[in-house]
Amino acid sequence: MSRRRRAGQGALLIVAMLFASSGALRLGSGIGAALAESGEKAVTAETVPASCEMPSALSEALSLREDRVAAQEVALQDRLAALALAEAAISARMAEMQAVEDELKATLALADGAAEEDIQQLTAVYQAMKPKDAAVLFETMSPEFAAGFLGRMPPESAAAILSGMSAEAAYGVSVIVAGRNAGVPTE
Repeated sequence: MSRRRRAGQGALLIVAMLFASSGALRLGSGIGAALAESGEKAVTAETVPASCEMPSALSEALSLREDRVAAQEVALQDRLAALALAEAAISARMAEMQAVEDELKATLALADGAAEEDIQQLTAVYQAMKPKDAAVLFETMSPEFAAGFLGRMPPESAAAILSGMSAEAAYGVSVIVAGRNAGVPTE
């Protein structure tokens, strides 16, 4: 039985030592935290100077930034004013160009109208001529030019002039008249 007692005493001794070391650790960790807090207070009290210069540096930096922003704003306003002037000048120039274009269109329409009137009058003259005389004249013309006049005439007058022309000349003019609208889309 004595062996049992000794074995039990050894186990009790080990458990007691574990409890003691656990208590020491807990006590040590509390002391460490307390020392750390007192150390932090001492460090913060020593590191912060009595007069803090950060607000004045920050104020100066903000002031410089505000000056830069104000300068940029002025530059932007100047640029907007310049753009407005340029836009007004462009609008005025566009109005002038539109007026010139309208005038040019009117002039071209007048010229086209005059040219069309001249062609109609000349077509009427060729149509009023004797077919044999007109045929002689049409044979001397280039086939494209003759085809333009014959295409404007009524079929009876054109037929009378073509019948007075040589077979080769009449054929050449007929091919041109027939092929004038061949390239026009049908759809």
